[in-house]
Amino acid sequence: MRRKRPPGLWLVMAGALLAVLALLWGSQVLKAFDYVSPWKGQEQMYKLDIGWPKIPEYFTGQTFCVAVDSLHGLVYVGQRGDNVPKVLVFSEEGYFLYSWNDTVEMPHGIFVLNTATDSSVWIADVGTGKYGHTVKQYSPSGKLMQILGTPGNAGSSLIPLQFDQPADIFVEESGDIYVVDGDGGMNNRLLKLSNDSKEIWMAGANGTSIGQFKIPHSVTVDAVGRVWVADRDNKRIQVFDKVTGEWLGSWSSCFAEDGPYSVRFTANYKYLIVSQLNINRLAILAAPLVGSIGDCVMIQTIQLADETKPHLVDVDMKSGAVYVAEIGAQQVQRYIPLS
Repeated sequence: MRRKRPPGLWLVMAGALLAVLALLWGSQVLKAFDYVSPWKGQEQMYKLDIGWPKIPEYFTGQTFCVAVDSLHGLVYVGQRGDNVPKVLVFSEEGYFLYSWNDTVEMPHGIFVLNTATDSSVWIADVGTGKYGHTVKQYSPSGKLMQILGTPGNAGSSLIPLQFDQPADIFVEESGDIYVVDGDGGMNNRLLKLSNDSKEIWMAGANGTSIGQFKIPHSVTVDAVGRVWVADRDNKRIQVFDKVTGEWLGSWSSCFAEDGPYSVRFTANYKYLIVSQLNINRLAILAAPLVGSIGDCVMIQTIQLADETKPHLVDVDMKSGAVYVAEIGAQQVQRYIPLS
């Protein structure tokens, strides 16, 4: 005769099984949530605008750079590829407006300057053809206005001015121009030029010491006279005085996993937005408003999808929106501030 198991034992076993299943299922849900959530930080600061642009199919090449004309509500995108328009122009709302192509070979960095009387678009061109190794100024419609450098000839000379794969530019309303030169060429330097293209000061050389660079990849200027440079392959940001070119400090602790590719300030200058291409991430860093730059403090990160490869970014200084040029995904995405 078989002995009957007490009914209480069945209840205990069933309860234990359910508890184990719940624990396993809960851990999978937690893992899934951690995987899909792009935010690392206490409070979400931005949200992706999934409706920008209205028609992504206008991106037909690799999107390397983006610049915002906050005054006129325009967004300029530089892309590369055979038989594709090199500059696309969108409205702030995401509608495609027009494109232009003349004298642009391989755009790497792009910047929009607004003054009291005019607007212009500046492009760092790393092409190797007859228009390459230059920084060029265009009208908003694409008319070539000025060429800095010696078109088609890479070099290090200051008279005449030469570049070798200039990576990025920042232009102040005064007309002073900051160029990081270059993106893997013979030069590893930061140049400050006057509005007539004359050298004001120069910093850098190839190396790892203070003030030296290994691919200075992006440049921006804050509201209190400091020049910030993404020293990409040295995995650090270096800071200089905009008047004298004096070295003010560097940040490296935030970049153990990947070097900084782009540096742009938020509209209130409280944060620095940095792209990290190889780990598909945007980092939001606290920006010291005055005095010493101190140590790097990472406030939050935005984890993008694999192979997105965020390259350069720009910020709408009116709305605060962040635009990200992604060479892997071949698109530009917009992130809207939540406060």
